[in-house]
Amino acid sequence: MRLFVGIRVSVATANALAGCAETLARRSKDAGVAIKWVAPVNYHVTLKFLGYTRDDAVRSVEDALATAAVGATGFRLKVARLGAFDSFERANVLWAGVEDPAPLTALAARIDSATAALGFAAEPRPFHPHVTLGRLRETRALKDVVLPMSEQMFGDTRVDAITLFESETKSSGSVYREIARIPFKTASPAPETTFERQTGALETADETDDGWPRGHGQ
Repeated sequence: MRLFVGIRVSVATANALAGCAETLARRSKDAGVAIKWVAPVNYHVTLKFLGYTRDDAVRSVEDALATAAVGATGFRLKVARLGAFDSFERANVLWAGVEDPAPLTALAARIDSATAALGFAAEPRPFHPHVTLGRLRETRALKDVVLPMSEQMFGDTRVDAITLFESETKSSGSVYREIARIPFKTASPAPETTFERQTGALETADETDDGWPRGHGQ
């Protein structure tokens, strides 16, 4: 199974990104630039690419991700502005960026450490959270196509979990299947002392995990 860990963006954010991509598709076609566009249902932020993984190792990956989720707290992922790898002058991937990436960066570091303990290679590159919108078949300049639209704000997504995905390549494009959704968890409290048991000094732990309402965080 070809696996990665990520976060789907909210429906509202995906709709805003899709509208932008439609306009960009027209502009790129007029400019003679061929771009293969990502289906809106696949819009996501990748936290860790794991690659091909044996079926019998998937449960261990899920356990590692559960460990990484302990102590993580909910936050809002704000998608804004367009960019490209390597640059607008020499582009092969077009993406939308993330404002205030600190929570995602910390979460990605937790996941990288937890999966490295299973033997997955640690990520040597700096983490750069983004939502891929399209891929170019050959490196081209996109400055004139993208810059008039590059400062857009696309919306936010409430994040209270991470998802393990399987990526399947089909003739129509990639299909992402959710293997497991791992919610954030508050850290386990310290063991109760005899005094606390006798006096009731230890408060009951909040069972809402991280403060966000229960349910899917997209």
